[in-house]
Amino acid sequence: MAEAHTKNHDYHIIDPSPWPFIGSIGALLMAIGGIVWMQSLKVEGASTLGMSGPWVFTIGLLIVLYVMYGWWADTVKEAHAGDHTQVVSLHLRYGMIMFIASEVMFFVAWFWAFFDASLYPGEAIQFARTEHTGGQWPPANISVLDPLHLPLFNTVTLLLSGTTVTWAHHSLLEGDRKGLIWGLVLTVVLGLIFTAVQALEYAQAPFAFKDSIYGATFFMATGFHGFHVLVGTIFLVVCLVRAMMGHFTAKQHFGFEAAAWYWHFVDVVWLFLFFAVYIWASQGGTIAH
Repeated sequence: MAEAHTKNHDYHIIDPSPWPFIGSIGALLMAIGGIVWMQSLKVEGASTLGMSGPWVFTIGLLIVLYVMYGWWADTVKEAHAGDHTQVVSLHLRYGMIMFIASEVMFFVAWFWAFFDASLYPGEAIQFARTEHTGGQWPPANISVLDPLHLPLFNTVTLLLSGTTVTWAHHSLLEGDRKGLIWGLVLTVVLGLIFTAVQALEYAQAPFAFKDSIYGATFFMATGFHGFHVLVGTIFLVVCLVRAMMGHFTAKQHFGFEAAAWYWHFVDVVWLFLFFAVYIWASQGGTIAH
């Protein structure tokens, strides 16, 4: 009887899980709360069915974060149980590749908006109906950030973090757990430095999000990248904790590999942002010192 239930294939049949259902509830609460919250910001004192937008959104966010923790914890347990065979691991890699591809298209949208506004500034500025007039980019009366100051520092920082995460990966493949841990520690520190410097840059920016189409496209593109750096840093912190617990081996370390791929993706996107948004788009503008 037991032989009839013995698994004779390389695929993993997932046990019934509550996480998709609970996650959908959290996502629905986030959507409803976000809509109500934005409506209350648009019309002071407005509410929908007596709901408080920030509270509903926060509850939904907490549920989603809990689901993320529980779902990924189950995935880690499945890996330790031997369920992640070569076929399953290959499919996990395919999934991560598709996710990164979707992220690429996400940033393509922001680059598209930025280049559309910068290559056709007359139409973009007129459509925005701001006080900045004229068919030039950056718009008249806009002072831009010095690309060779904090942006260059952050570029070097992020490139260094790419080398440290690669060092950690090679250390893992060679069985050097000490090198793996120190490589991850340095990568996390560099990621935190990048985030802190970008926050300082935003605080010193001579333009605001609502001032012009330049500010809107700048903050949307760089801000979403900064959010991805923060997510990647959390991803690497989890990998660091797992590495210290001895979870990864040279043959089975998809969790770390996915984090490294994501981090290199963040590096590449920043290089495009640095050369397009900071250097190319600042030509002819007044540099704010």
